[in-house]
Amino acid sequence: MKNFALLVFTCLAISSNIFAQEYTVDFPHPETHYAHVKVCFRNWKGGQMDIHLPVWAPGSYLVREFSKNVESYKAFNAAGELLSVTKTRKNIWTVNADKGDVNIEYDVYANELSVRTSFIDAEHAYLNGTSVFVFVNDYLSKKATVNISLPINWKTISVALDKDQNRENVFVADNYDALVDAPFEIGNHHVFSFTSCGVKHEVAMFGKAYYNEDQLKKDMAVITEQSLNVFGGPHPCKNYLFIIHNLNNGGGGLEHKNSTTLQTEKNGYTGDDYKSFLTLVAHEYFHLWNVKRMRPKALGPFDYDNENYTNLLFVSEGFTAYYEDLIVFRSGFYTRQEFLQKIANSFSYADNQLGAAIQPLNEASFDAWIKYYRPNENSNNSTVSYYSKGAAVAASLDMIIRTKTNGKKSLDDVMQVLYQTYFLGYNRGFTDAEFKDAVSQIVGQNMNNFFNKYVYDTQQIPFDTITQEIGLSLEDNFADEEKVYLGINMQSGKNTISSVERNSPAWLAGLNVGDEVIAINDYRFTGDLNESMSLVKVNDEVKIMVSRGGNIKSFIMRCTNNPYVNYFIELTEGLTENQKRILKGWLGEF
Repeated sequence: MKNFALLVFTCLAISSNIFAQEYTVDFPHPETHYAHVKVCFRNWKGGQMDIHLPVWAPGSYLVREFSKNVESYKAFNAAGELLSVTKTRKNIWTVNADKGDVNIEYDVYANELSVRTSFIDAEHAYLNGTSVFVFVNDYLSKKATVNISLPINWKTISVALDKDQNRENVFVADNYDALVDAPFEIGNHHVFSFTSCGVKHEVAMFGKAYYNEDQLKKDMAVITEQSLNVFGGPHPCKNYLFIIHNLNNGGGGLEHKNSTTLQTEKNGYTGDDYKSFLTLVAHEYFHLWNVKRMRPKALGPFDYDNENYTNLLFVSEGFTAYYEDLIVFRSGFYTRQEFLQKIANSFSYADNQLGAAIQPLNEASFDAWIKYYRPNENSNNSTVSYYSKGAAVAASLDMIIRTKTNGKKSLDDVMQVLYQTYFLGYNRGFTDAEFKDAVSQIVGQNMNNFFNKYVYDTQQIPFDTITQEIGLSLEDNFADEEKVYLGINMQSGKNTISSVERNSPAWLAGLNVGDEVIAINDYRFTGDLNESMSLVKVNDEVKIMVSRGGNIKSFIMRCTNNPYVNYFIELTEGLTENQKRILKGWLGEF
């Protein structure tokens, strides 16, 4: 435990700038993955003070129980006297204090390097605010400072907060929301910058990687400009920060109001991998508008203690998934055919995902907290991704709007109406009904029927009709292919069934997840399902012997043809002049 006298001095003898909540973070032994956090809540009114740590990180809809990593929690009054602390909930500590400053100290263990959590080691610290900084409800709207005490060999701090003009390594946030929505990258990482949309963009690169810095500046600038073009200017930020973690494997991103964190493979800056990286850049940067400003009403102000439910994550994430590809296409990194294949892939997902017949898209959004981020062996049968099917809905609506308005309007216009009306106009999020109204307004007709069938119900979207009307042809690579289908998947490197697909031959025969396959058609199973089924034809009967809980069981099933689709999209022959004009506005010259 640190000497509290130092903390009292820090809180009281800073500068003439007085802030309601002042945080200090230091790393006495970063190699142990710990941060020591101090916070001074100034001028407490007196009485019971409940001190919270959030249970989730906005943008990632799962209760992560950050308080499990908090240790050595202590509270003191302004005189340095120890106050009694009682833990009253999993993420709430309660103290009783007289009027005046209240000082809190605690340790945070951080050893999970993801875009949603915090990580500290001998090389660097990555701090996500909701997993590090406590709050008191009475102080949520008040200004805060963060003082980062650097280990002796660390030199660089990157964060999208204003610097305190009078103190080194001290940063200022307008309120608690702004504080925890600005992750810190701390250490000796490389920093470079570029200007686009009239705004300075910094890039904090952690980890060695093989990239061309000048090329990144140029390409990321194009991506950011195309994103702004969707919504129109001016740019909503004074500055913007990309934190990029270059890793041996893995990837992902998380949006913030004036920054984002991206994780990518260190060798992923060439070829198709580089296009994938630029797509990640486009996705998270698009969230600068879609989610961080233009948002469902439930997503802000946040309840940091509980789940925040919305039916509209398919708009927040699925529409962004569509736009990530559209922006990369508009930026010149995808060919037209590559872009159309991305749309075809989302259509294939929507028609192939067995859970799409069970879970409506709005329900998938609402249940993200308990299903999307907590998949099990039956998830493919019972759930649908609001990312992938949401992208399919977005692409469908973009084509419908362009067709119905003869190319005068597009999905861009819907996004602009939502942004200008509800963020710029009302400074709030939009409701489910307001989102549908915005779509109907741009299409020029009531779209309730579309939403009732394909968002609030599980009816199959007529992708072939939608594409045909705009002048595209949706084809299936598997249409004339005969391929034996059982409906089981195996654990990698094992003979154990990992999933059984709904209504498949294996499902109907009674095979279970966890069954160990011993033999197929009386031949010893070698672990290669394709090899074992190589001589089997559609409509043949197959005998499978398994071990279930140590008991031997046999099952007979009749193979069917592969039920899945593999779509691709082409221009229709004999396009009308009107179709050519509409497609030109979407896909460019042809």
